[in-house]
Amino acid sequence: MDNVDGSGKAKDSLYEYTASISALEEENHLLRQTVQQLRQELERFRTPPLMVCEVTDIYPEGIVIKIPNGNKFYTLKDESLKLVAGDTVLTDQKNLTIIKKIDESKQFNVEKYVIMEKPKVHWTDIGGLDEQIEEIKEVVELPLKQPELFVKIGIQPPKGILLHGPPGTGKTLLAKAVATETGANFIEVVGSELVQKFIGEGAKLINEIFDLARQKAPAIIFIDEIDALAAKRMDLGTSGEREVQRTFMQLLAEIDGFKPLGNVKIIAATNRKDILDPAVLRPGRFDRLILVPTPDKEGCRTIFKIHTKNMRLIKVREGKLLDMMEEFSGAEVKAVCTEAGYFALREKRTSVNQKDFEQAIEKVKRLEELEGKDYLKMFG
Repeated sequence: MDNVDGSGKAKDSLYEYTASISALEEENHLLRQTVQQLRQELERFRTPPLMVCEVTDIYPEGIVIKIPNGNKFYTLKDESLKLVAGDTVLTDQKNLTIIKKIDESKQFNVEKYVIMEKPKVHWTDIGGLDEQIEEIKEVVELPLKQPELFVKIGIQPPKGILLHGPPGTGKTLLAKAVATETGANFIEVVGSELVQKFIGEGAKLINEIFDLARQKAPAIIFIDEIDALAAKRMDLGTSGEREVQRTFMQLLAEIDGFKPLGNVKIIAATNRKDILDPAVLRPGRFDRLILVPTPDKEGCRTIFKIHTKNMRLIKVREGKLLDMMEEFSGAEVKAVCTEAGYFALREKRTSVNQKDFEQAIEKVKRLEELEGKDYLKMFG
């Protein structure tokens, strides 16, 4: 019995020893993996970052590259890299040796600054702007839908239009609606986004936007707040102002058509037509200058009906409300309808009444007065 007990204890001890060794080996394996990961991470911290540069010129024995601040350098060619002008490469920061080429499509760069969409705004969604709609149809919609008419008559179709007028009157809606009606791709960009920090970057961005529009034709390029880019040029100014002028001149060159625009139309919008440079206002660039004014009473009625067509209205006196909304823009009329809905929701109602609209109008007026006072404090 003693021998049996002894052998049993020995077996148990051997099993425990084996299990302990297995656990230690597994722990050792995990520790090795952790150490390896830490070494790799430490190596990444020690490795200097590479600089992203652009290839501008190719020579038999070397390459000219442009670094992000705009300066150009000549570096030796690596025959293993098949490079062409315009390629993006990674270089060492100290000696600017080209390490490798990276694939960076122009479209990816451009799409950081533009909004591309297929709008769903129709002419019926816009009220009080019948004359403006007719003009836009003639200048933008007709050349895209029936270009053969212009060929028969023997005239060149217009390149674009400038929409100007007070804020909130529907300039962006008009641009989106013509894109919807023509089935064109809508490329929207804000004028201030075209002004870049480094020399030449803004002009390059303009060029890429127009190239993108040609690829996506038929397309409409909508430049909102164009006064940020196309203000009157001055003889004297800072380096930043001179860079804005370079970007502006590239825009003029693209509109003038060194490359044919084809089925690409340009629509620009501004609240400050008075500060625009005469070069952008002359015929041949923006062929129509269309004023988009604050709607009159009948236009206000149409806009009000558009924004209330899906609302449940109870005992609403439309005439009184229109009198209270005199000189309201289309955006303000829309804001009144939205605020009236919120007043009804606060009282847990699903219908909107006269009182809701009157309170909403007063609220919008108060906000306008506060904004006006803030403006006077800033500039008065």
